[in-house]
Amino acid sequence: MLLDAAGVPVPLGRSVEDAEAAWEAAQDLNGPVVVKPRDGSQGRGVAVNIETRERVLAAFEAASQISSEVIVERYIPGHDFRLLVVGNSLVAASRRDPPQVTGDGVHTIRELVAQVNTDPLRGDGHATALTKIRLDDIAQGVLNKQGYTPESTPPAGALVVLRNNANLSTGGSATDVTDEVHPELAARAVTAARMIGLDICGVDVVAETVHLPLEEQHGGVVEVNAAPGLRMHLNPSFGKGRAVGEAIIGQMFDEGDDARIPVIAVAGTNGKTTTVRLSAHILTCAGNRVGMTNSDGVYVGKRRIDTGDCSGPRSARRILLHPDVDAAVFETARGGILREGLAFDRCDVAIVTNIGMGDHLGLGYISTVEDLAVVKRVIVQYVRSKGMAVLNAADAHVAEMASACPGDVTYFAQDRNHSLMSTHRAQGKRVVYREGDSIVAAEGSHEVLIPLADIPLTRNGTITFQVENAMACVGAAWALGLDWGTIRQALATFVNDAQTAPGRFNVFDYGGATLIADYGHNPDAIQALVTAVDAMPAKRRSVVISGAGDRRDEDLRQQTEILGEHFDDVLLYEDQCQRGREDGEVIALLRQGLTQASRASHIEEIRGEFVAIDRALQRLAPGDLCLILVDQVEEALAHIAQRVAEKG
Repeated sequence: MLLDAAGVPVPLGRSVEDAEAAWEAAQDLNGPVVVKPRDGSQGRGVAVNIETRERVLAAFEAASQISSEVIVERYIPGHDFRLLVVGNSLVAASRRDPPQVTGDGVHTIRELVAQVNTDPLRGDGHATALTKIRLDDIAQGVLNKQGYTPESTPPAGALVVLRNNANLSTGGSATDVTDEVHPELAARAVTAARMIGLDICGVDVVAETVHLPLEEQHGGVVEVNAAPGLRMHLNPSFGKGRAVGEAIIGQMFDEGDDARIPVIAVAGTNGKTTTVRLSAHILTCAGNRVGMTNSDGVYVGKRRIDTGDCSGPRSARRILLHPDVDAAVFETARGGILREGLAFDRCDVAIVTNIGMGDHLGLGYISTVEDLAVVKRVIVQYVRSKGMAVLNAADAHVAEMASACPGDVTYFAQDRNHSLMSTHRAQGKRVVYREGDSIVAAEGSHEVLIPLADIPLTRNGTITFQVENAMACVGAAWALGLDWGTIRQALATFVNDAQTAPGRFNVFDYGGATLIADYGHNPDAIQALVTAVDAMPAKRRSVVISGAGDRRDEDLRQQTEILGEHFDDVLLYEDQCQRGREDGEVIALLRQGLTQASRASHIEEIRGEFVAIDRALQRLAPGDLCLILVDQVEEALAHIAQRVAEKG
């Protein structure tokens, strides 16, 4: 109806619901008809040039197996042509011929088919340019109508057709006729595509020739295909192959569009998840639909589509394949790199937050900090040539990665006078640093200042590791060319609470006492937390800690060695998963680290994370501070929130 209304010649016909209605339609059309399923592909269930009641009824039954709606339309004699329309242009055309063999008076039809199938261009399915001819029930039915069986020996020169349809997927062949198509015929094909609302489609035409308009030869458009095959145009059996792929890509993407989305990859020992979340927030404020992976899930916009540690390439690939995502930020952990490498071929920005003393050493053949740096450096090696690596200048292992970057480098550090920062800026390159109560982004003599008071994440600059995370994100956003007004707005509106950044320095008020929940689990993280907590006023300080069993003995001891110098109460609890350790082994190592503690005066060993949290809360008085190093992040935060709500 749509095509007919637009003036596109189509065969007369109608949809029918049962076999008798099909025969009635055939009689009304008063001539040979085609019976076919309304929704189908590859010529399945299509019967052509049939006239008798018996054949129409049988054709209806076959078509109804493919689709609940069957069409009966007037048969148009002629050749089968496929016209490929992309956008507003006809880009390729092929004449399709049904699978057939030519008799030689010696070989049977079965033998002739076998000979044709030896052509190296013919294979199974869509693996090759042509598909092997099948002698199945459909082929035998077509042979029977010609008076043959597969064992018949046709006379020399006799053309034996093996199927009524000319689809390549059923053994047909194609001849390129692109340069022969009459302009009026091409225009009708484009009109058909536009009426259906398709940018890319295959228009099936039956006509004697493509040299004339359809109206002059009683031809017509018989189908419009939303998912056209391309083999007949790329590798026709005869004639010239056409660059239809280029035409399709040109239609899908504007001139100069490389079909890529901005990708930020983040690696490091600590700060990865917060840096990922803040970078994603900045991109969101810039109007992007952001996909994000980190150690607590896969996110598209504000919706979490997967949970758990999703900092590897499998999760990142889910984002890259998601149709709603137009910018991506990936936490890129060492484990995923060692298992599978990266999910992307290149990233626009690589951020390496720090290496420090490392983490997970002794696992996966990564025994030293130098080994770990080699793994973390991978994202820097795969920065685009016009991309940027954002590197921590104060961490020697990170700073050394600059030489591996194919693109440019932005350094960040708390100290603007760090020698590497000074040299880099003197060369006219980008640096991000802290100056007093502001973050400064500088390139040559140009400077942009952002007050730390306008970045809630940093708590007025008192949380130094969050200042570093913010500086890294500023460097990344700058590299992507985002507007400074947008960057400022994003930094000012990022909320670092248990909902938006679970386990990342989440602060609660508990009856006048301060609770801080964090997932710090290595010596560097503990030292950074201690520095931050020391800047916060408190009468008495307590800490709740366990340890990951797969860390080295010295790493576990070192964590409590640090804590014992800064906290009055230390509550040790058994981790939910011991990761290969015996019961009590982790607590014993943590206890050893407190042997020489100069400040810790109260030490308890408790079984169970929530029991330990409750015990710490019982000992709190107004004005106290408690740092809770959580293991089961979401469950522990929910437990803390419940206790805070109960306190009122």
